[in-house]
Amino acid sequence: MLEKNFKQIINIIKSDIKATGLKTAIQVNHNLIELYFRLGKILYDNYEYGNKFIDEVASELKLEYPNATGYSVRNLKYMKKFYAEYKDDELVQQLVAQVPWGHNVVLMDKVKDKEIRKIYLQGIIENGWGRSMLVHQIELNYHLRIGTSDNNFVITLPKDNSDLANHIIKDPYIFDFISLKNDYKEQELENELLIKIKNLLVELGKGFSFVGNQYKISMEDRDYYIDLLFYHLELRCYIVVELKATSFKPEYIGQLGFYVTAIDETLKKEIDNPTLGLLLCKEKNKLSVEWSLKGTSLPIGVSSYKLKEYIPRDILDKLPTEEEINLHIDIESSDENE
Repeated sequence: MLEKNFKQIINIIKSDIKATGLKTAIQVNHNLIELYFRLGKILYDNYEYGNKFIDEVASELKLEYPNATGYSVRNLKYMKKFYAEYKDDELVQQLVAQVPWGHNVVLMDKVKDKEIRKIYLQGIIENGWGRSMLVHQIELNYHLRIGTSDNNFVITLPKDNSDLANHIIKDPYIFDFISLKNDYKEQELENELLIKIKNLLVELGKGFSFVGNQYKISMEDRDYYIDLLFYHLELRCYIVVELKATSFKPEYIGQLGFYVTAIDETLKKEIDNPTLGLLLCKEKNKLSVEWSLKGTSLPIGVSSYKLKEYIPRDILDKLPTEEEINLHIDIESSDENE
């Protein structure tokens, strides 16, 4: 028990140190984004000179700053677009100033709706996504999945906690980093998620700290085992995750509720908020979930998940690795901003 509490404390300390260490980098980025915004205004205000004007500006800056990589014609055009996109929206100006320039370029290219873009800006700030991860989240429609689970948080948690809990739970979860045959078992799914625990934590989102799998709850007559147990650093509570390789069934809520109560009774401390339950099913019927959640006073969310479609091993072995794909994306993005 002491070891588990120690790990929890260390995770909190590490999180604080990391956040403090980022302050300097954030300030430098803020200054750069403000510079690009001002330059964008100049380019925007002098649009009557045509495209040749930007070409000439790029040439002059290249002569003055030969070692700088941010003043190419392409990048200057992005600065002009950057100003045009955000000149009338002070709220978004505050958000984009917290995000690296390369991320802003990706958002301008791939997310045309400015309201949806705000969701991704907040996702970058909250989760610390790199550029390739941002592209990945856009491709997986993150903005449609965040805060859309079926849950009873509004009636089982205080408002601040319920809002945050609803925001961090997605539906569906995309486990495209694992591949299983169609007739996979729950244990196979759990094993694959544990092998790719880093990917799992990225998909779950910032704040999830892994406590253990098959976490044992001992009773007088028998032992029970929780599939996955996490502690959320912002919610300050344990989150019990149950995996199901089938469609949702109402009885799953009772089982998960038992595990949530068990953690509250055996592991939760006075400083912790009430434990949450998260049920992950292959698919679900919304009405069945809603009716089932009305029968419990415990905070529970129900989401579906999607896996990578099964690919034959002889083909899978020929595909590029995740590292190779990320390297290619980073090189390509770097070239574009030269």
